[in-house]
Amino acid sequence: MRHRNRRLATIALAALVLVAAVALGLFAMRDAVVFFYSPSEIAAEPPQAGERVRVGGLVLENSIDGPGAGDGVVFVITDRVEDVVVAYVGILPDLFREGQGVIAEGRFREDGVFQAETVLAKHDERYMPPEVADALRDAGLWEGDEDAAASDQADVTAPSPQ
Repeated sequence: MRHRNRRLATIALAALVLVAAVALGLFAMRDAVVFFYSPSEIAAEPPQAGERVRVGGLVLENSIDGPGAGDGVVFVITDRVEDVVVAYVGILPDLFREGQGVIAEGRFREDGVFQAETVLAKHDERYMPPEVADALRDAGLWEGDEDAAASDQADVTAPSPQ
């Protein structure tokens, strides 16, 4: 009977250590999780100011305001239903332009403007980030090739200023 109790205690202790390790891992990763939102999802249920999120869609035509060469630029991301105003200080990717798919990562300010820390642009003529393609497809505004959205996962990233 002693051997059986010792084995049960060992299993219980191992389970407790495993639960504690998983809890610590999840606690440590809570700030690393970044959720993706389309402009329509933001309009329906906006994230809290200061919460780190990704916003994706198309760069609205005639919306780019500013030099974009380190002095800051303001542009609008749209899913053709709703729009999000984005402010970014840094060098934009070479492929960044109006009408192209982008994902911006950053935080919403108190005034409702999205302050981007990173801007990801589409990779080639056929590529669109999967999250952006899904959001546009759900809104009924994009009927692009399924393979084009998923064929290449490499985004072009502009480094954030340090």
